[in-house]
Amino acid sequence: MDERVGFIMDYQAAQWTVSELCLEYGISRPTAYKYIARFEQEGIKGLIDLPRAPHTIANKTPKEIENQIIALRRKHPRYGPEKLLTKLSESRPEEDWPALSTTELILKRNGLVPERRHIRRIQPINPEFDPQEPNHTWSTDYKGKFRTGNRNYVWPLTIADAYSRYLFAAQALEHPTFEATKTVFIRIFREYGTPLQIHSDNGLPFACSTSLARLSSFAVWLLEHDILPVYSDPGHPEQNGRHERMHRELKAEAARPPASNKTLEQRKLNAFVKEYNNYRPHKALNNQTPASVHIHSPREYSSKVIPWDYPREFQVRRVYANGCLRWGSYNWIMVSTALIQKDIGLEELGNGIWRVYFRNKLLGYLEEQKLRIQDLKV
Repeated sequence: MDERVGFIMDYQAAQWTVSELCLEYGISRPTAYKYIARFEQEGIKGLIDLPRAPHTIANKTPKEIENQIIALRRKHPRYGPEKLLTKLSESRPEEDWPALSTTELILKRNGLVPERRHIRRIQPINPEFDPQEPNHTWSTDYKGKFRTGNRNYVWPLTIADAYSRYLFAAQALEHPTFEATKTVFIRIFREYGTPLQIHSDNGLPFACSTSLARLSSFAVWLLEHDILPVYSDPGHPEQNGRHERMHRELKAEAARPPASNKTLEQRKLNAFVKEYNNYRPHKALNNQTPASVHIHSPREYSSKVIPWDYPREFQVRRVYANGCLRWGSYNWIMVSTALIQKDIGLEELGNGIWRVYFRNKLLGYLEEQKLRIQDLKV
């Protein structure tokens, strides 16, 4: 849809020929003229994909047969398609009853099959993270958990610059909670400034795999400080390979064997950070140390959240305590519990489709007909 709108805008600018635009957008001339004609007749709505369903169905099940299936299902609501066809065939063997798959479609079409709960699943997008300067992307993760000598668990939180490999912190925490994670990040931000992006996996507290756009409370907090959270695909730690490689060294130096308690373990982690940054040469840096390559970020941290002003053409809606926004007088649309009491912006595209933003982050597309926000498929 965005490509089609861009094509029409460029066409109306009259700076290029249709042939040049076809080459730029990778479409044929008949397709180009089709979109132009539909736009001139219907406006933006004309660029939406038309339904491909045929107007007539040659082998459609007769209405009388369909009604008998529906009536028996309502009488026996726990009977599936196979049992329904068995009983109907026994009572009227001379009839040409439909196939099992057709019977199931009849039940679905008439609302006799309860819809399964929609579960958000992360679509693999194969992202590439290769920053070309310090402070463009920082990476973060928890190096699992392990027991110290006193049998208590510690969770080492690590934060590093993806370009210079500079390790800002390896902090032993008792639990990987949002508040504990945020406290460490605030300390690092105040000392080193803030990056443009923070790259993590899909685990809490960094992300929530079942939430819209993987938003967690931590991700929302980053967005409010103009830091974009970005994520690896599920099950692909190699997409954050630089950080994983550092973790291998950290585990060998600081966790084998672990110290006798958390305080002594933190000393081992601090010693590793100091050596990793200032003494250990790094092959990817032409055998320089991370400390000799890294520079302080010019983006200073402020605890104050600056209010976000959405464009005038946007509709601004508040996310209520149930994680939903109100649509119309009676409908609720689920957004995310991470955005409770936050304002989101909606940009209308036409045909009941809206872009949904939190600040400058595109979260997905709202479909009025389904009353659901669809995750991005990019």
